[in-house]
Amino acid sequence: MKTIAIFTLPTKPEALKYAEKASTLLSEMGIEVIATEEFCQELSTSSSVQVQTCKLCDFEKKADVLLSFGGDGTMLSATKILMHSGIPIMGFNVGKLGFLAEYNTKFLAQSLRDLIDGNYRVVERTLLECEIGGKKHFALNDVAMEKKNTSRMITVSAWSNGNHVADYKADGLILTTPTGSTAYSLSCGGPIISPGTPVFCLTPISPHTLTLRPLIIPNSAEVKMKVSSPTGESSFVMDGNKHISVKDGEEILIRKSEDKIKLIKPLNSSYYDLLREKLLWASEIPYRKESGDGDE
Repeated sequence: MKTIAIFTLPTKPEALKYAEKASTLLSEMGIEVIATEEFCQELSTSSSVQVQTCKLCDFEKKADVLLSFGGDGTMLSATKILMHSGIPIMGFNVGKLGFLAEYNTKFLAQSLRDLIDGNYRVVERTLLECEIGGKKHFALNDVAMEKKNTSRMITVSAWSNGNHVADYKADGLILTTPTGSTAYSLSCGGPIISPGTPVFCLTPISPHTLTLRPLIIPNSAEVKMKVSSPTGESSFVMDGNKHISVKDGEEILIRKSEDKIKLIKPLNSSYYDLLREKLLWASEIPYRKESGDGDE
């Protein structure tokens, strides 16, 4: 491993602090560090000397690994940069939950040493390929058809491999990968899906008909969506940060991409360890004495 790219968002000063520290530690280990010019301008004079400026579009040509500092939103932005490159991404969590950005900044130095020494594992995550108006777009977590400029419900019609699934009269409809099952879909009542499971999930957003429940489908299926809205248009959202306006009757095709995202994970942890930690499944429930057992 010779060159490592550093990535963070300019709106996160705390992330910048750890990213700067990482660049110093990596330089001391003899690793070339690259980052955008905007990032380098925010560094102190001593740190900026150790970092080579590089355009985002050139990261995939020069980097062996990309380090992301921020939350899961920053990780999703990082995946857009390396979506088709095969270069793995290592995420340091400076946000909240951190399902994608799994590494803890408290152990930054040791984590970087583990990276250089090869003490990590690489997992592959499925990408969604969306075709809209003849153009292709990609997402890692999920896509969602949502209402736009109205408080009224929309109707999203969905098909799986040409078979009509349902007409969802709701605030919208989510199609999630297993990676995104702990994000938007989960907040709408969708299931948690282990990342290696070859499925997608269709999750309605506040459906008018209560019997419309989340539906698991194979990820080999091609999903088609059409929408009808009181305003004549809706919003198709990819990974929560890219919005495309969709007119009534316009077709959207969604399928599994041939490309996959590679993520670096700790060697001695599993997805279930992550769930227990982030969702507090292993929390100790304090014993509460019954009334009459003594002081409470």
